[in-house]
Amino acid sequence: MRDRAFCEEKRNKRYSRKPAPEGHAQNRIKNMKKVLFIDRDGTIVLEPENLQLDSLDKLEFYPKAFQYLAKIANELDYELAMVTNQDGLGTDSFPEDTFWPTQNFILRAFENEGVLFDDIFVDRSFPEDNAPTRKPRTGMLTKYIDNPNYDLANSFVLGDRLTDVELAKNLGAKAIFMNLTDGVGSTEIASKREELDETIVLQTTDWKTIYEFLKLEARSASITRKTHETDIYINLNLDGTGKSKIDTGIAFFDHMLDQISRHGQMDLEILVKGDLEVDEHHTIEDTAIALGEVFAKALGNKLGIERYGFCLPMDDCLAQVAIDFGGRNWLIWETEFKREMVGKMPTEMFFHFFKSFSDGAKANINIKAEGDNEHHKIEAIFKAFAKAIKVAVKRDTEKMILPSTKGML
Repeated sequence: MRDRAFCEEKRNKRYSRKPAPEGHAQNRIKNMKKVLFIDRDGTIVLEPENLQLDSLDKLEFYPKAFQYLAKIANELDYELAMVTNQDGLGTDSFPEDTFWPTQNFILRAFENEGVLFDDIFVDRSFPEDNAPTRKPRTGMLTKYIDNPNYDLANSFVLGDRLTDVELAKNLGAKAIFMNLTDGVGSTEIASKREELDETIVLQTTDWKTIYEFLKLEARSASITRKTHETDIYINLNLDGTGKSKIDTGIAFFDHMLDQISRHGQMDLEILVKGDLEVDEHHTIEDTAIALGEVFAKALGNKLGIERYGFCLPMDDCLAQVAIDFGGRNWLIWETEFKREMVGKMPTEMFFHFFKSFSDGAKANINIKAEGDNEHHKIEAIFKAFAKAIKVAVKRDTEKMILPSTKGML
């Protein structure tokens, strides 16, 4: 028990705070605190084969956890709380004197890297006990619930089990799932597996990816554009995975827009009702204008972006697309189409699409393509366009500066 007492004493010493001035206390209440609820085994240390970390010989730290958890602690505005289930701690199957030396060593190691946990919660029950304090239940974390000082909606639970994901759901927080499969513990959740997908905002086993996700603001935007000719809704997530839901009423146009989503690795929803009984012109042109505008909106302040993008993909045609999200619209278009239609899309509208996108996004675009197959030629252009965008919107977390000598884009 001496080790446990030592741990508690060190914790109280490390995490004690000086009383804030009276005015600061009021500001603190106004500024709700976000929390990272971090699992231990399988998240910041590797979980041993027998699932019980009861000796230093079994201790192995999770790759990159020191480096990037330290950056999170020092650069970002989150409280850190360790939340861990330790099955049967204090019983014959898991004596306390085998737990605390390892626990203390882990805390000291992270403290040496500048990572201090504001709170540590350890549940000692077995799964079959169904204890209210055992993850995914929230009995250990009541201080955060219905507390106006905490912003749980913008807090995260980091863990490698579905119990961690369900804990996030039960808290009203979001989950960063550090496993590529459902993993151990899936029998302990009360939710249906598919119900947890909405809670998972990131699934990765890489701490660098977690740091970048937490540091970089989400770049998503939506737009609704209504005229006498068209009714358009677009939702864009620049940092998505390539999911798309597209319906413009023109099948070939849908296919081309899907290329932007898939090859640009961005989530894109486009729903259009246009006056197709008249012709395709308004639907294609207005969609491009709205798409450009939603890109400009999602890019926001443009800090850290590459700004420029280019690509030279090969199909049976060669297409070259260069783009600059520099705030000035311009289009160079050097390609010709011999057919009047590809699918049910007039080839003359390809130019109009990119010109309208350039106007809406305030982007400079240069497009060249050559080849014989008209279908392949335009598809290669859209794929190259998507790849160019992907390169241009990429952000560098180490260089969050504006890529311009003018000081504005």
